[in-house]
Amino acid sequence: MSTAIRKGQAPAPIGRRKFHQRFLQSFNDPAFAVEADALARLEQIAWEAYKEGRKAPRTAPAGPGFADPHYELSLEWRETRDRLIAAQELWGRKATPSRVLLVCGSARNDGTCPGEISKTWRMTRIAHDVLKAAGIEADVLDLSLLTSEYDLHIHPCKGCVSTAMPLCHWPCSCYPNHATRQTGDWMADIYERWVAAHGVLLLTPVYWYQVASPLKLMMDRLVCADGGNPDPTSTQGKKPQLAKQIELQGWDYPKRLAGRAYGVVVHGDVAGIEGVRRSLCDWLDWMGLVDAGSQARLDRFIGYYQPYASSHGALDKDRDVQEEVRNAARALAHAVGELRAGRLQPPDAGLRRPRPK
Repeated sequence: MSTAIRKGQAPAPIGRRKFHQRFLQSFNDPAFAVEADALARLEQIAWEAYKEGRKAPRTAPAGPGFADPHYELSLEWRETRDRLIAAQELWGRKATPSRVLLVCGSARNDGTCPGEISKTWRMTRIAHDVLKAAGIEADVLDLSLLTSEYDLHIHPCKGCVSTAMPLCHWPCSCYPNHATRQTGDWMADIYERWVAAHGVLLLTPVYWYQVASPLKLMMDRLVCADGGNPDPTSTQGKKPQLAKQIELQGWDYPKRLAGRAYGVVVHGDVAGIEGVRRSLCDWLDWMGLVDAGSQARLDRFIGYYQPYASSHGALDKDRDVQEEVRNAARALAHAVGELRAGRLQPPDAGLRRPRPK
């Protein structure tokens, strides 16, 4: 079996002229002209960071508990990792209040181009009210902020896991990459919110037979929660040959989010709702989350083949779908309580997969 590292896809680093053009893209406003000299100095610093590949400019020795205690770890990664450990510890305490993460997966809100809220947001608020009435802490993660909030990003997954699972670090260490200006990555916060949740309810529209792009970006970046490596020093950062050797020696693919309950609400106007609902449930099942029952797995058309312009009115009239969203939240709240009390166990709990991945 060959484990040779295959090369030849990445182009050469961009040149100074193209770097100059891209650096100034963020300063196109004529108001910046008075600071042209300052921008030129900052650009030179950024160019040197790019040439030298200063991905993580602030580091410190990893210390005890890591494979290589002398390895210089990113301070930003270390901070995120420490928050995840603390969140997992709180999650496991009996006295911790039950918490549900509500994920609004639409890219639309009234703070940007559309100028109108999404139907997904309205259903998220319906679910929020049900959970609040049930005494559950509801953490609303509105992914549409990616389209409207300043310098907020979920950068794409780089597919490290496809080279070797131990190369995919938990939490993700691919970002921020200061050398390439891939900063402002929201996932450092989102990982903590998933870990802290006892249940998760995903709500999403259908965009071209799939979930909206903000939700898919988050899903891809959660791959590190399904088998990821908590020790970047073991792979000396991102050295693929070391990661391949570790995986082939035996890797247990730990499921960091297992044991949380889930529900899914998918809505559309023409097609695709069943496929999206199935794929989301399959994904959550794979990660070890526990479904909250058939009424927590919902796919519905709203304003079927009706104009987009009147779709909010269609939701106003569809009292049944509103109640079905409430039932999804109720079912999830019940499942969270049963899981935490030890009365709900998946039928395959305790079985070992002969082919883990």
